[in-house]
Amino acid sequence: MNEIAEKIRKLKTEKGAVLLVHNYQSENIQILADFLGDSLDLSRKAKSVKEKMIVFCGVDFMAETAKILSPEKTVLHPVKEANCPMAAMVTAADVLDMRKRYPNAMVVCYVNSTAEVKAVSDVCCTSANAVKVVQNIPANEIIFVPDKNLGQYVQRFTDKKVILWKGYCYVHDKITAAEILKTREKYPHAVLVVHPECTPEVIDLADYVESTSGMLKLARESEHKEFLIATEMGLIQRLAREIPEKNFISAVDPRICATMKKITIEDVLESLEKEQHKVELPEEIMDKARASLEKMLLWI
Repeated sequence: MNEIAEKIRKLKTEKGAVLLVHNYQSENIQILADFLGDSLDLSRKAKSVKEKMIVFCGVDFMAETAKILSPEKTVLHPVKEANCPMAAMVTAADVLDMRKRYPNAMVVCYVNSTAEVKAVSDVCCTSANAVKVVQNIPANEIIFVPDKNLGQYVQRFTDKKVILWKGYCYVHDKITAAEILKTREKYPHAVLVVHPECTPEVIDLADYVESTSGMLKLARESEHKEFLIATEMGLIQRLAREIPEKNFISAVDPRICATMKKITIEDVLESLEKEQHKVELPEEIMDKARASLEKMLLWI
């Protein structure tokens, strides 16, 4: 494994490449990252780095977003089958049909979506700024795609009508309140932090509701020493590695995003060696999707 890691480091230098890694990737890939973070953090980093080649270790929509924001750069996605099931739950045709059914509504599209869906939306959002985006968008009716749980969380903070799509994150949606209550009995003094992609029943139990980047910030800055974390295991591994003086416990039996974990360290090496699985998107789609993403950046 050390030999593969050294080859990756050498190739990055030779090819002028940068390795962007999502928080849910396997730990041996996280450790190799030039930048480690959530999807939006990494896409913005893709735009700002001087390197012209980006190896994006995450699911498909993340690599697409990096390409949309940095169209002049080469973006490699090591395993093209590493996709996001939630992003696949809504299509551009679905959004256009919703627009016909709700002609006065504007479309807010979670960044966890395909480029084609972003292209037919009014504005994108992240889990960190979804509330702010919905509060600021100039419409009283909002079509929110694709995550129903995040949409229901947003509805708590606005009087606007939020029209939900039926999508969800299969990792967070399966986290149950019963499991969390059982874990809390073992750790009664721990702070419970959950992701807004969780169900309303789970969110009702939380001390804090945070995106992955928000969880990291909270863990670093909080005076609390023990945390129950309700999200994918990769983020919990990062918290434990980077903040060893505090205790981070999975609030439920560890949850794994199988498609995130499809990317192995061997895949990263092969992608760099062969410069394979380049992200390619039609220019018209990229231009329209970029407009939705750039509006979102106003409310980061």
